Amino acid sequence: MFSIEFTESAIADLSFLERSEQRYVRDALKLQLMAEPHVQTRNRKPLRPNELATWELRIDAFRVFYDIDGGTVRVRAVGWKEHNRLMIRGQEFKL
Repeated sequence: MFSIEFTESAIADLSFLERSEQRYVRDALKLQLMAEPHVQTRNRKPLRPNELATWELRIDAFRVFYDIDGGTVRVRAVGWKEHNRLMIRGQEFKL
């Protein structure tokens, strides 16, 4: 079992969402990342090198960016997609 930690930035990203969306994302994180966060699936994939994170998890329109460090999943950012644009805290973010 992996533990899940949030960076301060990711906590701020999550708090930007509505409370029901926050709960939805947190529940999906527990389901998707506690067992095998390093296994690529349809909704979970490694990213090309970038300054944000090494992995991305898709949860419907939401995107969770994370790194794996030993037995810990470190969530670095939480955002959502609007068409082909990634939004984090209401601002467009380029990967």
